[in-house]
Amino acid sequence: MFLHNTKLCRLASEYMSGYCLYAESTYSRTGGLAGGVRHLSGQKPKTAILMLNMGGPTHTDQVHDYLLRIMTDRDMIQLPVQSRLGPWIAQRRTPEVQKKYKEIGGGSPILKWTELQGQLMCEQLDRISPETAPHKHYVGFRYVNPLTENTLAEIENDKPERVVLFSQYPQYSCATSGSSFNSIFTHYRNNNLPSDIKWSIIDRWGTHPLLIKTFAQRIRDELAKFVETKRNDVVILFTAHSLPLKAVNRGDAYPSEIGASVHMVMQELGQTNPYSLAWQSKVGPLPWLAPATDDAIKGYVKQGLKNFILVPIAFVNEHIETLHELDIEYCDELAKEVGVEEIRRAAAPNDHPLFIDALTNVVADHLKSQQSVNPKFLMRCPMCSNPKCRESKSWYRQLCSN
Repeated sequence: MFLHNTKLCRLASEYMSGYCLYAESTYSRTGGLAGGVRHLSGQKPKTAILMLNMGGPTHTDQVHDYLLRIMTDRDMIQLPVQSRLGPWIAQRRTPEVQKKYKEIGGGSPILKWTELQGQLMCEQLDRISPETAPHKHYVGFRYVNPLTENTLAEIENDKPERVVLFSQYPQYSCATSGSSFNSIFTHYRNNNLPSDIKWSIIDRWGTHPLLIKTFAQRIRDELAKFVETKRNDVVILFTAHSLPLKAVNRGDAYPSEIGASVHMVMQELGQTNPYSLAWQSKVGPLPWLAPATDDAIKGYVKQGLKNFILVPIAFVNEHIETLHELDIEYCDELAKEVGVEEIRRAAAPNDHPLFIDALTNVVADHLKSQQSVNPKFLMRCPMCSNPKCRESKSWYRQLCSN
């Protein structure tokens, strides 16, 4: 049996060690968090805004099913004999992943954060875009409740005139935004598509000026905590989840879009500090984007640079990669090990007023636009080999032309 093959077991363990982090995107270090109150209007919503993300377990008893969905989804990860190996990995890794969630407070706050962001966004949209009001946000997660397919049924019951599919990953990757959009295609391949709803897509927004200002302000907040004599020498180390080089070589846009965000943030800051970009959470034995964030910290310390701000540039909420990997593993454990003088982490956008304005502005501009889908979204990677992507892009082209 393959389960007794030690090489395969080791490979499975390596794959899983990072994917439990990869799929969860957002517990605040910087302020209060509302209790997930859905924005409700007394009227039927005219515009539904479906906020797409991978999600994360709210409680540790959800971890196994969360991992199982990840490890059996070939849009996210490809494994040998996946239908058998995936469930085995999920079962094997559940206790370790549960321990990590306990160490950051018992579970992911991503649902509460997304509900809060959506509520604040829709309140602003109702004020500035009365012609498309009432607006109502919905949350669609890939691997944990509320699952995207269940949320789509809720939207259909509410009968809005328009649905905006809004990716909460500012920079597009086939493994994140692409996976969520493919799940919607899969759902409607097996279910009737409502004929009286107009659909449109916001697939990427990593260079939006208000998003850039939000990241820049988060960095300024941390820079101000360094003594003045050190402040200008602090290394701003941007960090994003890594990606396998085979995905990069297929043409995934993610690395270039991350780079564009970094460039614009540093322009907003006036190029005040040395900076670099590194990649975290590598999974498995194959080559991924480098340098790894922990290796970058070690390398700079050897060069005599010992003061850092880590900036998670690809996430709009705190999540296990920031709260555990960055805060515990790097800012605490690694920093002590290699002799860092001072290391801080910029908070994710969370509920910063600039970020709520960014969300509102992105959607308001989209609603006013005559373009229901970005032409870039309809393109496949030049070396794409996934037949589902071909079918999905064709389906979305037709959906958004109606």
